[in-house]
Amino acid sequence: MHDIRLIRENPEAFDAALARRGVAPVSGAILACDTRRRSVTHRAQEAQARRNEASKAIGQAMAQGDKDTAEALKTEVAELKQVLPALEEEDRQLAAELDAMLAALPNLPASDVPDGADEAQNTELASWGTKRQFNFEPREHADFGPALGLDFETGANISGARFTFLRGQMARLHRALGQFMLDHQTAVNGYTECAPPLLVRDEAVFGTGQLPKFAEDLFQTTDGRWLIPTAEVSLTNAMREQIIEEDRLPIRMAALTPCFRSEAGAAGKDTRGFIRQHQFEKVELVSITHPENSEAEHERMLGAAKGVLEALELPYRTMLLCTGDMGATARKTYDLEVWLPGQGAYREISSCSNCGAYQARRMNTRYRPAKSDAGGKKTEFLHTLNGSGLAVGRTLVAVLENYQQEDGSVVVPKMLQPYLAGLNLLVPEA
Repeated sequence: MHDIRLIRENPEAFDAALARRGVAPVSGAILACDTRRRSVTHRAQEAQARRNEASKAIGQAMAQGDKDTAEALKTEVAELKQVLPALEEEDRQLAAELDAMLAALPNLPASDVPDGADEAQNTELASWGTKRQFNFEPREHADFGPALGLDFETGANISGARFTFLRGQMARLHRALGQFMLDHQTAVNGYTECAPPLLVRDEAVFGTGQLPKFAEDLFQTTDGRWLIPTAEVSLTNAMREQIIEEDRLPIRMAALTPCFRSEAGAAGKDTRGFIRQHQFEKVELVSITHPENSEAEHERMLGAAKGVLEALELPYRTMLLCTGDMGATARKTYDLEVWLPGQGAYREISSCSNCGAYQARRMNTRYRPAKSDAGGKKTEFLHTLNGSGLAVGRTLVAVLENYQQEDGSVVVPKMLQPYLAGLNLLVPEA
């Protein structure tokens, strides 16, 4: 959501920022609606003030024995009572229209985000790790994973395409990865472990920006609630409609949850293997920060995600997304892309985004400054950030492809072996 005051002050700058995301100028329509709404609000306030004034004057006229004046005032008050509801209803309708216009727009990109139409214009910032040199032709996980317990056929038979059934050692590896990630983010990076709801109401999904524009990418239950596409929704909305004291900031939360996505916007992409599923698990990181600290918090969150990849010794690169590839709620996004030798390509495994005040406005989440120049404690909107630390399924794919052996077995990374009771090798099932 956007601050209407900033649009009033500099509509040209607002349109120019949205143009970087391919959005046509909208400030004219927004300000026209805002002008109508403010006019109606003013008329309603004037009518209410006059009603109160006239009602008070009736008693004074009666006390003075001026019945004619009293009757005239009563008539005026009765007329105002008829006018006010219509003005208030028009005000509500215009407010809803204005909010809908603002809610449909993406966030404004930060000044250092590169312009571009799609992922081809993303900027590589750095790479880490040494790609393993194989003495055999590395295979994709979908080719050798089934022998290790990655059961695509059973998942599809039970639930349809893009569902996978994990068995035995593969299920254990998947569980170990999630537990290791959550332990790492809490013990090393200071995030508070949370176990949030997986079903949320409309206002929660609106608050983090998935509604109204991206409803087709979600799953909705028969009672109207939504399955979370990421724990970002539950964790960020834990601060919904709150005023937080400044000394509590930053608030850092982490959760390992199932995530559910219809992938309507990604039809035909990554249909093979375990890369893009309708149901998957992810460790989500969320930070609620003071606006002045959100850029530093963004870098810190990125480092927290990198730490998991480095602990597992998985080569990766850091990408700064361009305006055309960022999510709608983000003002700046870093992607981490892990190297998959079977595919001979880097693939996204984490996105870390700074959303500025965009989500906080939608959720009405504020903080109260400890001190104010004016001596008061006027509340202000917070900044929210979210990131993957990491996507469990994609990390499992990366482990399989980077640690595969010629005989189809997979070496378990040293960091994960304690989570698997010392198991150090996954072997094909007979």
